[in-house]
Amino acid sequence: MDRYVYEDLYREMEAALDEGDPDVSVLSNAAAVLYHGLERINWAGFYLRDEEALWLGPFQGKPACVRIALGKGVCGTAAAEKRTVLVEDVHRFAGHIACDAASRSEIVVPLYREGEVIAVLDIDSPEEGRFGREDQEGLERIAGLIQSALALARPQNPAAPGGSLGGIFGPGGFEPGGAESEAGRRETR
Repeated sequence: MDRYVYEDLYREMEAALDEGDPDVSVLSNAAAVLYHGLERINWAGFYLRDEEALWLGPFQGKPACVRIALGKGVCGTAAAEKRTVLVEDVHRFAGHIACDAASRSEIVVPLYREGEVIAVLDIDSPEEGRFGREDQEGLERIAGLIQSALALARPQNPAAPGGSLGGIFGPGGFEPGGAESEAGRRETR
């Protein structure tokens, strides 16, 4: 992909992410900017990390896996190893989790706070070999911008009765809020 596309996306992302927006708004707008700004992709979004797993966060695309264990699939591997993972052909990636059978390639970029992974940015494409070095560099730069916006973000729902919910990434980290008790939820261990 042309590096100028990522320069344009970076500027668009800067305009979309306002200081002090709620965390969920930051991630929602970031997913929308990427989904509509990148060509030949079929999913763009975030998985949020707790102690044992990644949980589906704001995204654009078809419904996705709700829970991914750390170290499993492309997303879980990126989170566990604290590094970007670029996969040219997901069918050749041992342990790939197929949330959308149409996806052929994937790139996952971790987001950090104080050296720890707090979330991953996940982008899928129906085209094999869609992502390369320029995509990785551009998305890592954009991930840094998103991290900065999250550091300044307000709690997730400051208007909730009883006050703040502590934000997605509050003092205790991400908390899935009762997802374990939801009957019939999709899960990948």
